[in-house]
Amino acid sequence: MDIKQNYIEKGQGEPLIMLHGNGEDCTYFKRQMDDFSKHFRTISLESRGHGDTAYGEKPFSLFQFADDLKDFMNENDIPKAHILGFSDGGNVAIIFAMRYPEMVDKLIIDGANLNLDGLKKYFVLSVKLRYRFSKNDKVLKLLDLMLKEPDLSFEDIKCITAKTLVMAGTNDLIKLSHTKKIAQAIPDSRLCILKGPHSLAAVKPREFNKAVLDYLL
Repeated sequence: MDIKQNYIEKGQGEPLIMLHGNGEDCTYFKRQMDDFSKHFRTISLESRGHGDTAYGEKPFSLFQFADDLKDFMNENDIPKAHILGFSDGGNVAIIFAMRYPEMVDKLIIDGANLNLDGLKKYFVLSVKLRYRFSKNDKVLKLLDLMLKEPDLSFEDIKCITAKTLVMAGTNDLIKLSHTKKIAQAIPDSRLCILKGPHSLAAVKPREFNKAVLDYLL
């Protein structure tokens, strides 16, 4: 692996790996660590080019992030784990579950989207405007991810075999219809819509943590 990924770890037991969203870092899940670590070996992993983790030489891509997760698990002797991903981290989790089904126990995706059509129009417009006028290379790379990836179809995700919890907020920037279609497309899935915004884990940690633990335990 061309990089060393930064991460936070707490607890023992079955591994639960959490993947943050676009432009964030492994501290995004700080309000989950205490609750989840009572039951699991809880790892909040940082994507390349985020936080204190280097970009490395490989592509800055959600598909590469999924391969990075595989390498991280192999290097840390984790043959299989529960995977929880938020936003772009949820997109990475979807790709990972498609590519490496044998490495996924239960899958939890929160505020994920398969393509640009899954995002509400106001948010897409804001991203496009920021991309047009930003001169910051790091910001442009992050915006580019949102505009171009993962570009999957509902048919693509029908291959996911892991038991899956599909989550989103009532005021999410992901279209509710898109979230529902994701849940419908994944064969063994359950839909959970919580009152709140896109960043449920940060803004509504009590409700979010309970929903996740109710599903995993």
